[in-house]
Amino acid sequence: MKPLNQEAKFIDPISDPRWDRFVEGHHFGWICHLSGWKRVLESSFPHIKGYYPVLLDSSGESISAGVPVFQVKSWLTGNRLVSIPFATLCDPLISTPDDMRQLLELTKGLYLNNRNAYMEVRTLMSSDLMECRWFSKSLVFKNHYISLAPGLNEIRRKFHQKSVQNRIKKAINSGIELKTGESEADLFEFFKLHKLTRKRLGLPCHPYRFIRNMWYEFYPKGQISLFLALKDGHNVAGLISFKYKKRFSMELGAVNHKYMGISPTHFLYWNAITTAYKEGYHILDFGRTSSLNEGLMLFKKKWGTEVVDLPQFYYPHNKGRAQNEESIKYRIISKLCKIAPINLQETIGDFCYRHMG
Repeated sequence: MKPLNQEAKFIDPISDPRWDRFVEGHHFGWICHLSGWKRVLESSFPHIKGYYPVLLDSSGESISAGVPVFQVKSWLTGNRLVSIPFATLCDPLISTPDDMRQLLELTKGLYLNNRNAYMEVRTLMSSDLMECRWFSKSLVFKNHYISLAPGLNEIRRKFHQKSVQNRIKKAINSGIELKTGESEADLFEFFKLHKLTRKRLGLPCHPYRFIRNMWYEFYPKGQISLFLALKDGHNVAGLISFKYKKRFSMELGAVNHKYMGISPTHFLYWNAITTAYKEGYHILDFGRTSSLNEGLMLFKKKWGTEVVDLPQFYYPHNKGRAQNEESIKYRIISKLCKIAPINLQETIGDFCYRHMG
């Protein structure tokens, strides 16, 4: 039974200014909770539509809890509800298990009416507030981060000597230069590197319209940054990061593998860390990593990171499934991305992301 004087309803976060104020004030609030993320997703992907169930107090002036839920429709991967698509970090914006119960009751209509296979709720800090009798739980993904409180000298001391410290020195001595991206032309230079990187790794590249929409939504507000590494006037690596509240999160990285010998990725990561520290952020985030990706897990560990689980919850109980990098579908797409020529990478990415979320 819901508490007295608390109303459960759907709101439109784009037209209702209360939502972004609520995100800013909630201890779990992150950039992907903002109304701007809904604009980015819906303008980038026609198969995704966002709904925002909230709990209001009796005055109707204050939001006390909310969980963005997005309808993802696909004939290939099935219909489902996801909170929140393409967000490396997110949580239900709740304070108690009863908040989640009420929001789940309100969301059940969406789940049933659109014949969804399941609802997926991704978490970072709120997992203790999720009642497991309602959900299945998966622990496939991890989050690596560095506390910036100790200062740059102490942070650097924890880096692996050979794999990180020496590579940073090598990159600096090679004459790599840092450029801060300020225009769409800079963004497109990053995207060209992004296509090369995803092909090499056997991953579909993000549609350019998605990256572009993120840029125009968050760059004017100072919530996204782009670093480029230049060698002899050529862009050899790039890094896109989110900046919100006290967290600086490295989201998308790209590198020309021909220049990996001079470690431009290490150069950009170190510059991200120093920038985040100087700008007063508390956490430097390395994003989300599948525990099945042992190489990437080890790479991030060598930066002296802390590691925590990113639990995913699925409703109804035992209905959901975590992504599996060993699945047949994943291996087919990975093989296709690796063998396809560079001029087909955007086509493959557009098709794959039409069914992802």
